[in-house]
Amino acid sequence: MSHQINIGFETRVEDEQAVSELIRTCALRVLESEGVPFDAEIDVTVVDADEIRQLNAEYRDKDAVTDVLSFPMYDFLNGNPQEELEAEQDSGCVMLGDMILCYTRAVEQATGFGHSPARECGYLTTHSVLHLLGYDHERNDEDTRLMRAKEEDNLTFLGLTREN
Repeated sequence: MSHQINIGFETRVEDEQAVSELIRTCALRVLESEGVPFDAEIDVTVVDADEIRQLNAEYRDKDAVTDVLSFPMYDFLNGNPQEELEAEQDSGCVMLGDMILCYTRAVEQATGFGHSPARECGYLTTHSVLHLLGYDHERNDEDTRLMRAKEEDNLTFLGLTREN
């Protein structure tokens, strides 16, 4: 498959290239582990706390800083499309959706959890891509367990354990 992960930065990040590579690697791993059988595209934007707070208020009616937001283009249920998917004419890929990641929040959370910012950004990317594929930890206990297991499996595969 020829998946496309488009990454843009709307805030300063210490090592933009390393963060970009990490996000791309994690997103591609999830698409691979899920066996996505079509060329997929995801747009990722890295923002600051003010921007994600504004988006969270606008789209989720939650006036608070959050770590990551996912905006799926299609309706999926646990990796299975619930509607017909169409490839974009220009890219030939199916646009799965947008991911908005707050890097400053990720770094804060990493410190709080006692692991690296790379592990936290990897987790948030994995979490978001799973949301774009219709996994939802808020639906019910079974789906929560399923999503958490997929997150941990992907992060372990990439060597992004809680100790890192």
